[in-house]
Amino acid sequence: MNTLTLADGRALAYRETGHGRPLLLLHGWSLSSAAFSELLTELGREFRVIAPDLRGHGFSAAAQGCGLDDFAADLHALITAMDLDRLALGGWSLGGQVALRLAQALPERIERLLLIATTPRFVSAEDWPHGLPVGQVRSLGRNLQRAFEKTLGEFFNLLFGADEISSDRYRQILGFAVRAGRLPHPDTALGALDTLRDVDLRGELTAIGCPTLVLHGREDRIIPPGAGRFVAQAIAGARWCEMPGVGHAPFFSRPAQTLDLFREFLS
Repeated sequence: MNTLTLADGRALAYRETGHGRPLLLLHGWSLSSAAFSELLTELGREFRVIAPDLRGHGFSAAAQGCGLDDFAADLHALITAMDLDRLALGGWSLGGQVALRLAQALPERIERLLLIATTPRFVSAEDWPHGLPVGQVRSLGRNLQRAFEKTLGEFFNLLFGADEISSDRYRQILGFAVRAGRLPHPDTALGALDTLRDVDLRGELTAIGCPTLVLHGREDRIIPPGAGRFVAQAIAGARWCEMPGVGHAPFFSRPAQTLDLFREFLS
């Protein structure tokens, strides 16, 4: 792991591998950059891949703010410190929402945008059927306060559809994506969950001007594929790719197919 000391003295941890055009990858809620371990190895053959731990996740220090702008500000500091003038940006789930905010803040730097299982609004509403019931999200927060590790484990299981992966592959993923990293700081997990509950990016999508790939699993139990379709339709010229038989994390269950899509889009 590498570490950047931010202006307020906090440590922002990140993984880096490879050479060539820079690609910044942002992980999802409650996990860390360890989730991208396999992608780092493979994509590092062609790109300079940088995968930070969002604040309060993995090896990055926690801070009070857990809004999209807070996460994006840390990443802006990383991009500036690494002198990344032009880069591709990829985000998964919560990381996709942060990527959308960062792409708006730095349109002159983001050349391509890759959104994996990303939604503009995490919870459902009268005019938004593509989210989880707000009561379910609030229940998740209460369960985190009562039994933190157990609740995170149950959420991790939701990443996969029925019979999507073998038990051996599940144990392999658990090893490199969870056990090789660190659990999030409890306050950060709860604060970021509040952000997911409250944020609505639907009105901001038309501001995205760079080439965009939106990738979603058809069997996603956390973010329905209708949310991804909405994103792809709202961003001018975006490419939509829906993977059958796949849940919330295509790069876990279909790594070769996902890598092929990434390489084609980024080339």
